Amino acid sequence: MAMADVRMHERLQVIRNHLILCSGHGGTVRRREEQVIFAPSSVQADVVKVLQAGLANIGVTDVEVEPPPRGLEKEYATLLTPAAVKFVADLTKQFNNKVDLMLKERIRRKVELDINGHLPNFSNNPKVQDESWRVAPVPRRLVCRQLDLGDVSPANTDKFLEALKCDVNGIQTDFDDGHCPTWRAQLCGLHNVYKAVFGLFPGLGDISQVPVLMLRPRAWNMIEHNMMVDGKEVPGPLFDFGLLMFHCAKRLLAAESGPYFYLSKLEGANEARVWNEIFCWTQEKLNIPQGTIKACVLIENILASFEMEEILYELRNHSLGLNCGIWDYSASFVNKFGHRSDFILPDRNKYVNMQRHFLRSYMNLVIQICHRRGAHATGGMAANIMVSRDIGIIANTAQAKVREVFAGVDGFMVYDVRLIPVATKVLQHIVGDNQIDRIIEDVHVGAGDLLEMPSGGVTLAGLKHNVAVGILFIDAWLQGKGHYIYKAAVEDSATAEISRSQVWQWIRHRATLEDNGEVISRGLVQQLIKDFIDSTITSGDPVPMKSDEDKERLRVASEIFEEVVTKREFPEFLTTYLNLDHTFLSYQNKYSE
Repeated sequence: MAMADVRMHERLQVIRNHLILCSGHGGTVRRREEQVIFAPSSVQADVVKVLQAGLANIGVTDVEVEPPPRGLEKEYATLLTPAAVKFVADLTKQFNNKVDLMLKERIRRKVELDINGHLPNFSNNPKVQDESWRVAPVPRRLVCRQLDLGDVSPANTDKFLEALKCDVNGIQTDFDDGHCPTWRAQLCGLHNVYKAVFGLFPGLGDISQVPVLMLRPRAWNMIEHNMMVDGKEVPGPLFDFGLLMFHCAKRLLAAESGPYFYLSKLEGANEARVWNEIFCWTQEKLNIPQGTIKACVLIENILASFEMEEILYELRNHSLGLNCGIWDYSASFVNKFGHRSDFILPDRNKYVNMQRHFLRSYMNLVIQICHRRGAHATGGMAANIMVSRDIGIIANTAQAKVREVFAGVDGFMVYDVRLIPVATKVLQHIVGDNQIDRIIEDVHVGAGDLLEMPSGGVTLAGLKHNVAVGILFIDAWLQGKGHYIYKAAVEDSATAEISRSQVWQWIRHRATLEDNGEVISRGLVQQLIKDFIDSTITSGDPVPMKSDEDKERLRVASEIFEEVVTKREFPEFLTTYLNLDHTFLSYQNKYSE
C-alpha cells in the first residue's frame, strides 16, 4: 500500500472510531446524527422560529443561527435576541473584509519569511518613536492590576462563581486558551457573564463589588460555526465581543467596571489597528463614549514582540498595556521558524523558563516599552495547583513571581485560588498600585536577544510529558472542556500548543535524546503514544477510564495527536485544527445533546 493510501486509511479509521463512539454501536449512526443535527426538539425549533420571525420583522434576511443545545433554550433566547443578532451581523459585515485581509497578511508574511529566510526586526516609524505620546489614563478600577485569576472559563459555572467571590483585582474571563468553544460552552459562558453583570446569581454582590471581568474573546484563528452572515461563518472573536458588548457594555460602564478585555494572539500592529477600529465602531453604534473600552494585549507571538510599541500606539486610546506569558510565545517560534534547524527549541521542562535569555529579554522589553508609554506591563499565569499545601509548589511559585515583580511587572495571574495568599505576599514588594513610574533605562534589547534559542537537548521524560499533555488536551476538547489538571498544573491550549509543536519539530529535525542518543522518529513517538494509552486505560491514571466510551475517546485523541505531529506542514494552531476537524465537530454535536 502506498504511503498516501496508508495515511488515508488511518484517517478513515479515526472517523470510523468517532462515528462508532457517537452512535454507541455501528448500526444507528445515521439515526443518531439525524436526531442531533437535523431534528431539533419542538422547544428548540420554537426558539429558532421566534428568532427568525424577529429578524424578519427588522429586515434581517441574510443571517442563519443554529438551534440551541437541548436545555439551553432560555439562555439562547436571552442572548440571541433579534437586536443582538443584528448587531453581531452588522459588526461582521463591517469588518469581514478587513479580518480576511488581516489573516491573509499573516500567510503572506509567513511565506515571505520561509522563501527569503529572513528574520523579523524592529521597524522605524517616526510617529511611534515620538517620545511625547502616552496611552490614555485608565479608569479607577484598573489602576491596580496586581492580581488576576487566569484561565477562568465562564462556562464552568462553579469555577466562575468561585472566582467572583475571591479577593483579587480581576478575572480573566476566558473564551480562548482555557475554554473549549462548543456551542453549549459559548452560550453557557456568555449567559453566565450576563448573569454576573446584571446581578442574577443569588448571593453575589453587584458587579461593581466583585473582581473586574477581564473578558477574553476567542483569537482570530477561531470561527463560530453556529452563525452565518452573508453565507459565511462568523469570526469567533466578533461573535463573542459583539454579544458581550451589546448586552453588557452599558451596565458595566454605569458600574465603573468595564467593558475591559484581553486580546489574544495578535501578530502585529496591523491587527491592533483592526481591533481599535472595531472598538471605535462599536462605541459609536452603542452610543457610549469613545475610549470606554480598554484592552490588554497578550504578546503571544514572536512577530508581535518586534511591534509592541506600535501595538500600544494603535490602541493608545483603549490600551490597558501588554501581558507577557511563556508557552504560546515559545510555541510561536516553531510556528514561524520551526522548519529551520537553528531554531530547535529544547526540552521545555528542563531548559525553557523565564530566566532564559530570549524570554527574559522579551519580558524586559515589555516592561520597558509599557512603562515608557504609561501603560501596565503584566506577567504570565502561575499554572501550579496546590496539593496539600505542598511547600515546593509554594516556594517555586513565590520565587518565580518575585523575580517578575523585581524585574518591574505591575501584576500577574494565578490559576489556583489557593495560591492567592502566596501571590498577595509576593505583591507586597510593589510599592503603591503599580510600578509604571519605574522606567528601565539600562536594558537594551536587540533583535538577536529576542531570537536567541536556549541551549539544551531533549530528554525522554520531556518527550513523554509533551505527548501526554497533547493527547490529554485533545481528549478534554472532545469532552467540551478547555483545560484540565495534570501533574499539579493546569494545562490549556497554550501548553498543548508548545507540547505538540516541540514533538513535531523534534521529529522533523530528527533530534536525539540526551538520555541515550536515540533519534526522535515517528516510530518512537508512535510507541510512546501507544505506551501512554495502554497505561492510562489499564490504570485509570492520569484520567479515569470509567467506560468503553472513555477508552475509545482517548484512543481517538491519540490518533488525532499523532496526525498533528507528523503532518508535512506544521498546522498553525492546534485549536484551529480541532475546530475545523470533522471528528471534533461530531463530538460537539454529541455533547450538545
